[in-house]
Amino acid sequence: MSKVSSVVVPYAAYLRVYEPLGAFPEPERSHWTRYARRRERPSYQDELRRSLADLLPTPPVAVPVQESGDAFVLEVDGVVCVCPWRTRLRGWLALGGLAEELPPPVLDAALPEVVRRQAAQDYERWLARNPDARPWIRTATWQVPLNWFVLVSHEERRYDKGTADVPPVLRYRTPMVQARRRVARGLRTLKDTVEEGPLIDGLVDVGRWLEEFHPRSLVELDYGGLVHVLPAGELEDDHSAADVAAGIEALRRGDGTAAGEAYGRLVERWRSVRDRRSAN
Repeated sequence: MSKVSSVVVPYAAYLRVYEPLGAFPEPERSHWTRYARRRERPSYQDELRRSLADLLPTPPVAVPVQESGDAFVLEVDGVVCVCPWRTRLRGWLALGGLAEELPPPVLDAALPEVVRRQAAQDYERWLARNPDARPWIRTATWQVPLNWFVLVSHEERRYDKGTADVPPVLRYRTPMVQARRRVARGLRTLKDTVEEGPLIDGLVDVGRWLEEFHPRSLVELDYGGLVHVLPAGELEDDHSAADVAAGIEALRRGDGTAAGEAYGRLVERWRSVRDRRSAN
């Protein structure tokens, strides 16, 4: 991996899928095979900095002109798995949701309407040629969506405090088959016990997304830049996946009190992150 930059871009968390090399058709498979042999590869911070740098020119570049040839790489039990960045596709998808995130004056100042309209037209033409395209990475700013925690278990949690030269890490990693199984179980319980709402809708959506990938893939939930926003003590005490699992299990048992307590812990924990977002 590349060395840590002195400029840190916080706020974003990630849900990634790493597919085995055999899942990619040629010539893409050969490209990723060569790429995985590199000794130096960019980090998620490098990816985010590149995206933000595109917003500096006048007019800003809403979506990269060329698709990224970079990826994240893992080797597990001798199997090389790759998570392509697909920065251009993700840029188009993110652009489609900006109107819901930003007030119109702020959106127009950051990305003028003519830039957004051109990007939307480019995406329509590209999608007509690539109807089955999907991103390997989902990004969330200032939060980790609760439905993401359903995919992982507390036992898969990894937390490293980091050093002066290496940033802290908080992430979960699980086999695809486990993630799909947890989604199915969670949905059954939620649909039987609570009304339709954002948690169920989000879990249905992420479950459909997981079905697009090879069954021997790996799923990674990474706090990413959020580790630079949360104090070390809060990171060490963050057991959100355990709280989500406890809440769903309590609902399955019909224990509304225990489910409410688990939900309360989650709300309190993530309130501090939302407060920092409001302060900025």
